Amino acid sequence: MKGYANKLPAAMTVLFLWPYFTLSLGAQTQTDQQDAGQVQGEQREPQQPNSTNEQSPGETTSPSPPQPQARDDTVQPLGPEAGSQVFGARPTDQAAGELLTGRIGHNYLIGPEDVITINVFNVPELSKFDAQVANDGTISVPLLGSVKAAGLTQAQLRDELNEEWGAKYLNHPQVTLFIKDFKSRPVSVVGSVAKPGMVYLTGRRTLVEVLALAGGLASAGAAAGKEVYVERPGGFEDLPAVDGLTQTAPDKVSIELKKLLYSQDTALDIEVEPFDIVTVSRAGIVYLAGAFTKPGGYVLDNKDTITTLEAVAMAQGLGGNARTSQAQIIRRSSSGATTERTIDLKKILQGKAPDVTLANNDILFVPNSAAKAITKSSISSVIGIISGMAIYGGL
Repeated sequence: MKGYANKLPAAMTVLFLWPYFTLSLGAQTQTDQQDAGQVQGEQREPQQPNSTNEQSPGETTSPSPPQPQARDDTVQPLGPEAGSQVFGARPTDQAAGELLTGRIGHNYLIGPEDVITINVFNVPELSKFDAQVANDGTISVPLLGSVKAAGLTQAQLRDELNEEWGAKYLNHPQVTLFIKDFKSRPVSVVGSVAKPGMVYLTGRRTLVEVLALAGGLASAGAAAGKEVYVERPGGFEDLPAVDGLTQTAPDKVSIELKKLLYSQDTALDIEVEPFDIVTVSRAGIVYLAGAFTKPGGYVLDNKDTITTLEAVAMAQGLGGNARTSQAQIIRRSSSGATTERTIDLKKILQGKAPDVTLANNDILFVPNSAAKAITKSSISSVIGIISGMAIYGGL
């Protein structure tokens, strides 16, 4: 029993190592077979083709089949222009311009005022810090100082930091970074939008998309007008000739808002570029005060003017005590000056007098039968009243 006990560990060792011996033996056998095949190939002499082909009279020779061309497996070095297509390679000037125009996905080029968050794995001192790109295109990085970032993609800047930190301070650093704030490509959106201000482009954006980023059009109190204007510092080139788009200046275009939003013509939805200024015009408002059923301010939807009959219809008619023969139109100029005009609204309603046009910011005031004659002080009171009026949509 003692002898068996001494042999037991050795037997277990053989059983444990047997798969490895088998694997090694199989690999050696395969290597020997390959070597044998190579030797046989070297011993076999290639058959030389007969250089002189004698042809008997009247005998035709069939054309020899085409010989396959040898494949050239030589790896050709990549030139600078090819290197710009490799992910993570530093782009050439032409490639950088193409990426700047595309601005899609990982091809986004970092620019001034962008904020970048940088992390180095297992190095707390170099992790979770933000670096904003300065106007000269550099960021300030611990241990390295100023590092050029503008014009690079995220992957290229990451590789640059890996290389710089690895060459001087760290062993095989693992750098990760992402753009926290995109601020290098601003677009100003002002006018009748829900959230006027700066919109920052992170990719290609059309005019409708930029308006959506600004919260869409404003509500009835500051409803959008008929036009949206786009100003471009460098001017416009190759604008489409389409109904609804007018170039009012070399650096400014006007687009009909209703056609832009509701027509199927995508040519109106032009691409917005960095530093463009998008202005949505504001719709005009006519104020109806006094003896109306529903007095208030009414938006001129897609109109520049309305008539007094349309105004009465907007306000759901007049009250029973309205003194229609003494109606007043109060017109205010942009300088703040006011002019008054008395109209006989009763005759207009009866068709005995021509209708009168109301423009943006006009006030149509109809006194009731108990009111005295309209004076300068009462006109001032009317102007003061409209500031607290509700604003309604148009017809």
